[in-house]
Amino acid sequence: MSKETLKEKTAKGLFWSALNNGSMQVLNIVIGIFLARLLSTADYGLVGMIAVFTAVATALQESGFTSALANLERPTDNDYNSVFWFSTIVSCISYTVLFFCAPLIANFYNHPELVALSRFIFVSLLFSAIGTAPLAYMFKNMIIKETTILRSTSLLISGIVSITLALNGYGYWSLAWQQITYITLVSLGRFFIIPWRPSLKIDFTPVRQMFGFSYKILITSIVNTVSQNVLTLIFGRLYSANAVGNFTQALKWDNMASMLVSGTIGQVAQPILVELKSEQDRQVQAFRKMLRFTAFLAFPAMFGLAMVSHEFIVVTISEKWNDSIEMLRVLCISGAFLPFYTLYQNLIISRGKSNIYLWCTVSLIVAQILLVVVCHTHGMIFMVYVYTLITILWLLVWQYFAHREIGVKLHHVLMDILPYMGASAAVMLAVYCSTLFIQNLYVLLLVRIVFAAVLYFVLMKVLGAKMLEECLRFVKKKRG
Repeated sequence: MSKETLKEKTAKGLFWSALNNGSMQVLNIVIGIFLARLLSTADYGLVGMIAVFTAVATALQESGFTSALANLERPTDNDYNSVFWFSTIVSCISYTVLFFCAPLIANFYNHPELVALSRFIFVSLLFSAIGTAPLAYMFKNMIIKETTILRSTSLLISGIVSITLALNGYGYWSLAWQQITYITLVSLGRFFIIPWRPSLKIDFTPVRQMFGFSYKILITSIVNTVSQNVLTLIFGRLYSANAVGNFTQALKWDNMASMLVSGTIGQVAQPILVELKSEQDRQVQAFRKMLRFTAFLAFPAMFGLAMVSHEFIVVTISEKWNDSIEMLRVLCISGAFLPFYTLYQNLIISRGKSNIYLWCTVSLIVAQILLVVVCHTHGMIFMVYVYTLITILWLLVWQYFAHREIGVKLHHVLMDILPYMGASAAVMLAVYCSTLFIQNLYVLLLVRIVFAAVLYFVLMKVLGAKMLEECLRFVKKKRG
């Protein structure tokens, strides 16, 4: 493949990936606003308490085979079929185990209503399993445009279902039905997009062959899941459902903004980096360019959300969520750095070093848990600060391994990302200070968003940011 062809492929992938994640987050925002106004903090707290169990079971059924298949040069139908039946069997076993563990989960959190709720939500595992192999096919072949349409449509339908139920007083069941509906539609929809179909000729040889690579991805995925939910798990045990609801609300908005960037990068990074694995210089160039693109988007998005967190929460989902504001501000700081994790992790996986991916992630979760447990007597907010600090500092560990693998140097990485971080911080500080006189929260939110976007664009133009120029050229080309 020529250099120009690869460049066009990367640009097209990033464009549709950005559109995919952008449309998803816009829909999530609209649906989230309606539901947050209709439901209580306790409703969100109860659903948030069992999220970690669903996520771990989902990681088990996927078992790292999406990445393993993507790392194969030419995966066969038999490879996909093997993964399909493996995921289906694992999901059935997982659901059975979790079904009987539901009373234990309810006892752990001291909420008996979690028995019926968790058993219902865990049904989603049976539907998500059938979409694992099709997801791997779409990921390997970078079928992003169709993914955008499918995910957006499924989210819209599931959102309408949940809002309708919430209006009729179904409380936390509204959130449960939203999960079930979305996962079912996405999983079944993938079969209408791809030409591959599973067969009854079951051969687990490909699964056994890939497992030496994929099991490390599996363990890392589980650890990542625990890492992302460790605070919810601890808070659910220590605090009330209302308190947990406030935290999950803050975490939800932070994840939405962060995923806009990390989801965009994640859908194209590994396939492109794998393609360049044999050409280290070009791989380094591609990696650094993705770093700049990530910084160009992540810092203004996350710092901007931190700046408007107060008026955003009050205007959109009402003052009953005031206790989530400070947590959202803090989480946005770590959220600005999370997309870089996605990029580093995809680099390490593309080099076939799933063992590094595993131990780097395991060490992070151990550090997070130890620090949070040690600091739990200082309260919820303090634990969020500690969690944020360790999350940011751990990027240095990933950088060490990236340097060892492809020779990318720390000072080059800092040169790539610090200008965007500094510019974003300066813009948000200037906008925040210059708009303090505005009393009306609706006007304040609108003015800050528009002012920050315009000022950041102008500053990038004045500084001659190449990333902005490339984005504008690509958009003009698409329109032309």
